[in-house]
Amino acid sequence: MERLPSVSLRRDPAGPRPSADPEALRRWVVAFCIIRFDLEQGQLVEECFPPDSLPHHQLLLVAFSSFPDSMSHHHLNPNTAHRPSSSSSIHDCIFSFRFRAAAADGGDFVYGYVFNRRRQDERLPRGGEQKSVVILSHTPYSSVFRPLLQILGPLCFDVGHSALGLVASHVAAWPAPAPGAPMDLPIGSAALRVHLPPALYDAAAPFPPPNPSVPHGLFHDADLFGSFRGLLLHLWTLWELMLVGEPLLVIAPTPPQCSEAVAALVSLVAPLPFSVDFRPYFTIHDPDFARLNSLGEDEEFPPMVLGVTNLFFLKALRNIPHVVSVGSPGPNTGRALPVANRSASTGMPGRNSRPGKLNLEQLSLNKFSPSGLLKAMKLRREGPLCLMTEHKEAVWSTYTSTTKPDTAILNRLIDSPRIEESMSVANNEILRRHFLELTTNFLAPFGPYLRATTPSEGTSPFVDPPPLPPFHADEFLSGLATRGPGKFLSKRMRSNWLDLYRSFLEGQNFMPWFQRRRAAAEQEQHRLWRQARMSTDMNKLISKMSEVEIVDSFNAIERHLLAEIQQLGDAREDSAVVRQKLKGDLRVVFNVLPKDMQQLLLSNPKRSALLQATF
Repeated sequence: MERLPSVSLRRDPAGPRPSADPEALRRWVVAFCIIRFDLEQGQLVEECFPPDSLPHHQLLLVAFSSFPDSMSHHHLNPNTAHRPSSSSSIHDCIFSFRFRAAAADGGDFVYGYVFNRRRQDERLPRGGEQKSVVILSHTPYSSVFRPLLQILGPLCFDVGHSALGLVASHVAAWPAPAPGAPMDLPIGSAALRVHLPPALYDAAAPFPPPNPSVPHGLFHDADLFGSFRGLLLHLWTLWELMLVGEPLLVIAPTPPQCSEAVAALVSLVAPLPFSVDFRPYFTIHDPDFARLNSLGEDEEFPPMVLGVTNLFFLKALRNIPHVVSVGSPGPNTGRALPVANRSASTGMPGRNSRPGKLNLEQLSLNKFSPSGLLKAMKLRREGPLCLMTEHKEAVWSTYTSTTKPDTAILNRLIDSPRIEESMSVANNEILRRHFLELTTNFLAPFGPYLRATTPSEGTSPFVDPPPLPPFHADEFLSGLATRGPGKFLSKRMRSNWLDLYRSFLEGQNFMPWFQRRRAAAEQEQHRLWRQARMSTDMNKLISKMSEVEIVDSFNAIERHLLAEIQQLGDAREDSAVVRQKLKGDLRVVFNVLPKDMQQLLLSNPKRSALLQATF
């Protein structure tokens, strides 16, 4: 993450309280909250701005989701800032959560972004205090709200509750979000320079992506390398599990680690929108927990990705088929995890023999050495419940993966026991580009069903364009089995690659993506044929037509003109020009028709009025 510039947001205490237009604010933020953890009363909402912006039951859920729960509260967190003194110390961390919104709230989910501060001070009652500053939004813009929290969080502790209204007034002055575009968002004396991800199902988003350096999905800023540095060989299996929408439990020692890991997993399948429910930080207080906890042993776990820190979930959700544990409980753990003393049985890198490069050879040898195989067998036998006694990074799954780890990509990664932030950024870029290319090539066989056509030379653009090819899963799989997956995937996938496509078609990610890409192709085809009609020389076109074809052209032009007139209320900028061109074409065709045909057409009052308007 880039270092933020210094920001001045202080206001004159005697001056008027800053105001924020509620509607303008809601484009970005639902509410700002300050929540205090009281050892006797529990979580208390001290302030919510704007007031009454959330119902009581949602405020209660926000309060419970804004603090490390029973397993992780005693650990220091990955984004911890240490300010030790003789009698006090401060520990800050940032994490996120997500919960289901009410239907009337205007969005399917609410995203919470938390700045948590734990202050240990022997002069305070019970030796310390814990508070969280929370931003709630219907938008998953972590690239906006994480740096905003780095400003708002400390400011709340410096100037108090008035900081919420102060920052809200700046946010309300921002322009509306522009998904898929870069934006400069002023905040005090500085500005947040961000590139928003595309809308979740943006029909206008190009496919395949033209530039892999800009966001093509949610959480492009997530630390993919830092979250899975100890499980790099498993990334391709995790990519498949996310692709087909399998249920997955992500367990970590702290909320920042589990929420970052879930965000990184969601970003792994870009540019495919992830349609499966995911919760970066899930607690037993979430209303959905009761439903999940009541599932019988013979019931399938619903497709969800849950990030948790409470080990109770290992027992409560035993029928979840895939579990991954990430992170480190160590007190000095940062976003880039130290590599010493990693468990070889889980595909974790040890200390490098060549400083600066990931020791892939040693990693592979450790994985397949006798001791490594024994450890792997022990892990598999014990199952995830072994985390109850000791945290270790590992993946538990019976899933048979198709995609082989790309050793060329792993060899390019830079590794160090104390990795610099710039190295982590470089590694994230390498991994993200690779998985973007992998996902794009995986989706490429669907291209013929999503490709718009243009009128061929010499044909009339006024006839209806041909429909897109119909899609039938069985026929698609049969044809794909004959053609193969393509050169890029053939080198990286095992012989069971067709099973991955079959699982993808049955999963929750396929149909929402396919339907919206299909709609995008139909829109693009409509635009291309409309554009072709604008550039057609009507006199030249009808000179080669029979009388029947000319009459058909008249009816087609009339139909397109009426459609443009009906869309006048929400017309595009060029609609007037298009209507004028169609009127001229209609007049040209009418003039070459026989007199008796002209009289017949004029006998219809509506058509007669339309023709009169063309003269």
